[in-house]
Amino acid sequence: MKYFCLIAFLICSVNGYAQVNVTGVVKDAQTSSPVPFANVVIEGTQIGTHTDNNGTYSITLDDLSKRLIVSYIGYATDTVEVRKKLKVDIYLRPTSGNMEEVVVTGTMKAVSRSASPIPVEVYTPQYFKKNPTPNLFDALEIVNGVRPQINCNVCNTGDIHINGMEGPYTMILIDGMPIVSGLATVYGLSGIPNSIVERMEIVKGPASSLYGSEAMGGVINVITKSPDRAPVFSVDVMGTSWHEYNTDVAGKFRLGKVNNLTGVNYFNYNTPYDKNNDGFTDLTLQNRVSVFNKLSVERKNDRVASVAVRYVYEDRWGGEMNWTKDWRGTDSIYGESIYTKRWELIGMYQLPVKERIITQFSYNNHDQDSYYGDVPYFANQQVAFAQAYWDKKLNISHNLLLGTSYRYTYYDDNTPGTTSADTSNSENKPAVTPLPGAYIQDEWNVNSKNTVLLGYRYDYDKHHGSIHSPRMAYKFSPNRNNTLRASFGTGYRVVNLFTEDHAALTGAREVMIAEQLNPERSYNSNLNYVLKIPARKFFVNIDATVFYSYFTNKIVGDFDTDPNKIIYDNLKGNAVSQGISVNTDVVLNEPLKISMGVTYMDVYLNEDDGTGALQRTQQLYAPKWSGNFIVSYTFPRRLLTIDLTAKWNGPMRLPVLQNDYRPEYSPFYTIANLQATKKLTKNFEVYGGVKNLFDFVPKNPIIRSFDPFDKYADDPVSNPHGYTFDPSYNYASLQGARGFLGIRYTIDK
Repeated sequence: MKYFCLIAFLICSVNGYAQVNVTGVVKDAQTSSPVPFANVVIEGTQIGTHTDNNGTYSITLDDLSKRLIVSYIGYATDTVEVRKKLKVDIYLRPTSGNMEEVVVTGTMKAVSRSASPIPVEVYTPQYFKKNPTPNLFDALEIVNGVRPQINCNVCNTGDIHINGMEGPYTMILIDGMPIVSGLATVYGLSGIPNSIVERMEIVKGPASSLYGSEAMGGVINVITKSPDRAPVFSVDVMGTSWHEYNTDVAGKFRLGKVNNLTGVNYFNYNTPYDKNNDGFTDLTLQNRVSVFNKLSVERKNDRVASVAVRYVYEDRWGGEMNWTKDWRGTDSIYGESIYTKRWELIGMYQLPVKERIITQFSYNNHDQDSYYGDVPYFANQQVAFAQAYWDKKLNISHNLLLGTSYRYTYYDDNTPGTTSADTSNSENKPAVTPLPGAYIQDEWNVNSKNTVLLGYRYDYDKHHGSIHSPRMAYKFSPNRNNTLRASFGTGYRVVNLFTEDHAALTGAREVMIAEQLNPERSYNSNLNYVLKIPARKFFVNIDATVFYSYFTNKIVGDFDTDPNKIIYDNLKGNAVSQGISVNTDVVLNEPLKISMGVTYMDVYLNEDDGTGALQRTQQLYAPKWSGNFIVSYTFPRRLLTIDLTAKWNGPMRLPVLQNDYRPEYSPFYTIANLQATKKLTKNFEVYGGVKNLFDFVPKNPIIRSFDPFDKYADDPVSNPHGYTFDPSYNYASLQGARGFLGIRYTIDK
């Protein structure tokens, strides 16, 4: 009997402590769809794994009595008992439709989104796949309060507006580095491939206290994928009925302690269409390639070390339908032709010391060779940036961030903007802008319900002297379902004239600089309230923000005084951007998710009319009402998902000429898209649908398209109103309804 008991004890011991492999699938509790890249960790240890693209995980345990902790952005963390089961499926409950992950943009350090005193909106590739696009610029179309604005109907270049503020007020970061700015704000946004994006974080309102110049209207931080978490291989190929073709390919490999991720994007559109019969291409022809490579090194104590390189080449042109490159730069057949070469370097290194000290650096070189009709525009911009910051937890209540930065901008072109100020000397004089700065931030956790953030930044510009940018924020969370945030901040922007307006470069108007331009300043306040309503059969998340920004020294281009000129000057008065934005996400027990957003904004200028009185003028391209909605329904058994996405805009003021026959305000319009996605195998899915369901296109986008060089504009008989060629009357794409079809293939292991 003793031997039998001993044998039974040994068998139980082996069953309890021998290594076994536990597998399963992590699923959405509402839709039963798999949750990719969820974290699965053994409780009480740092041992873990993550699910693959199909939600499948595999983990080795030495004790079946251990529990697994499962977490993922946008879902409540769950703790699961394995017991003696070798296959354990886990169902996570969504916490909100707008994700609840770790964010870095609001405070420059990783915190959970709910804990951040700065409201940060987060969007993942899964969100943008509901309306697949070939680049970041187009993808942001379905984000409430964010508007990609096409600035020219001929070359289709554009910028991104946040809460009605023009593109130069939006800072685009890649992994926290100011990579896309200045000249590249106009021309570089379309070169960021979706295959490298982990998520996008958006902060609306001035953020100069952390990020310095240009972060006046808001910040969009593109967080790239980590090589160790990315799929082994992925490919996404899409084509449209307009003969647009886009390919995203990414792959990774490991060599010792080095993880490498490479992504390549190729976009081609080479079929000119003129469906509105104005003699000009409706969509700019493009040939673009973007290559991205990122290395990360595994170090002791999980210290960070990574470096990334990106190269973009683009050849785009638009113009009269019979234009060829033989006519480039001539005044016979009108075309706008742009060659862009751009490369970027981004790095991050954590010092091997006890304290958490992070160094970051970046460098980019943007070279452009372009003609707008017979007007050449050759430009080169180089931006070098370095910063170091110390992230120090002083005690249980105070977390300090102390940093310093240096930004060097070199800009040269063939326009009056870089000509010597000495009128007797026409020598070219590139603009060189060194901008050293330092900043400090204290995040004070008063208690479990109250958090205060205080920040201050000091920069020195050789032309403008000392620039001070303070900010403060307060967060009150009485419980997990209610959060109130209030913030006040300032912003500034040093002058970079030829990012002010694309029309300055088209050759359609002469540029005039009225006086020495001074840096702009802004003062901003936000009040944000987040309400979560969890219930047994549904979950609702409401995120509402009231915003107000006041601008001084705003640089404005006067289009009205002379139809042949743009006159740049600092505003003699002030500018205001104010409004309210509401995002609502609804998740039902049925496999149905609904996201809706609406923004009301009033953006205007108060300018001295010459008598001392202020005259109010509505901001161009800033609709008072706008919004978006997304409806997704999944048929779990058929592995089929239907997505309906739409962005709508109310009337917005447009740049019209004197005696213009076109309306000064655009009509209310909606761009809606319908998509079906079918999962065929574990790694393979196909998707397709229709873009611009209602076939909406603007009317009369180009005035006097038959005389683009204004050779006959002075003829009083044929042109009694004195109209001149102008392609800047734009508020939506000229592409009508079109079909699209694509495939995705992913290998996770």
